[in-house]
Amino acid sequence: MVLVLADLGRSARMQYHARALASCGVDIDFVGYTGTPVHRSIDDDPRIRLHRLIPSTLRVQPTSGLEYALRAVVDAARLGFRLWRALRRLPPPDLVLLQIPPAFPTVAVAWFCLRKRGVRFVIDWHNLGYTMLRLRVGRWHPAVRLARWYERRDARLVEANLCVSRGMAAFLESRFGVTNARVLYDRPASAFVPLDRLERERFRQGLFGRLGVRLSAAGFIVCPTSWTDDEDFDVVINAVPRLEDRIRGWEAAGPDRRFPDLVILVTGDGARRMQFERRFAGLPARRVQLRTRWLEPDDYPRVVGSADLGLCLHRSSSGLDIPMKIADLFGAGVPVCALDYGACLAERVRHGDNGVLFATGRQLSELLFDLFQYYPRDASMLDRLRVGARRAAGLTWEQGWAREAKDVLLPGA
Repeated sequence: MVLVLADLGRSARMQYHARALASCGVDIDFVGYTGTPVHRSIDDDPRIRLHRLIPSTLRVQPTSGLEYALRAVVDAARLGFRLWRALRRLPPPDLVLLQIPPAFPTVAVAWFCLRKRGVRFVIDWHNLGYTMLRLRVGRWHPAVRLARWYERRDARLVEANLCVSRGMAAFLESRFGVTNARVLYDRPASAFVPLDRLERERFRQGLFGRLGVRLSAAGFIVCPTSWTDDEDFDVVINAVPRLEDRIRGWEAAGPDRRFPDLVILVTGDGARRMQFERRFAGLPARRVQLRTRWLEPDDYPRVVGSADLGLCLHRSSSGLDIPMKIADLFGAGVPVCALDYGACLAERVRHGDNGVLFATGRQLSELLFDLFQYYPRDASMLDRLRVGARRAAGLTWEQGWAREAKDVLLPGA
């Protein structure tokens, strides 16, 4: 069983797990929220059975940390009952693979319903739930301390823990006292492959037409996002006016100077999207065009592959996770311009080799100016980073899973 209390269609890593397990001849009950369609390879696999839950969310919007914590408790109780009822109807599994966050009520309900002799529980840690809660209610809220205790207990309760970074594995070992943490890096699925220059141009022109962009030559930046609280859109809002000012000053200094237009496509959908669109519309942006779109799973890899640069706005709540969007970009041979949040990011992104790092809106504006100053006539900086991105892609998800996770999930297979 693969269990994730999130939209199944947006849970790419858990879809990859389900597909990898099924390829090993394992029958999978894949449990999660209804919503976005899953990839066709999941729908078409006879070994994978989908079980959709309706998320439990109260319509009253919280106005304080206390109200948010109370609403979270009520939502968790309602969802816990729905999950318990769904799990009781399924055949008993041999393996339960759970995604964290969220930890509560996922682990408690699954443990209560499914724990029997011979059933193995494995947690796949994407981040730390208590640090994400801290963004909502404050660092010292009692709910944060309770959530931390709960996650620490879960990490020591299960048979094994998979982690998205070495930093997270080290944290679980040193702070939570586990001895069974294994790193499984996010890696690109086989659909993410580099496109040659001519193919990129052909696909991009068609994409620009669908986006309503009427430019024959423009730098293209793709910004994959899930619109969550741990993504910092303020840096883009701060960077664009600075970039526009610098472009005007540079072009005014010489009659033959012409900076290319830039198109930034922000993918995904979520509650914060509309607010960001309104804020961007209020900026004096002439040379930077922004579009927001939800992309179907089949379209997403080619859109990523057609970009000159990937923009990552993830500001990790824990400092220990590495967003999957970086692996996707590298798989497509696209360098990343990433918001720097610490040492874990450096496990994958090397400044000046496979990408560039920034910490403020000013730094982002300067990097974009330097990278696209002479584009497309001279894109040597981008081309050099593209070579590094292709080198950084390394193993595919399937290869990495077979090497790092298969013996954890299927011992003796």
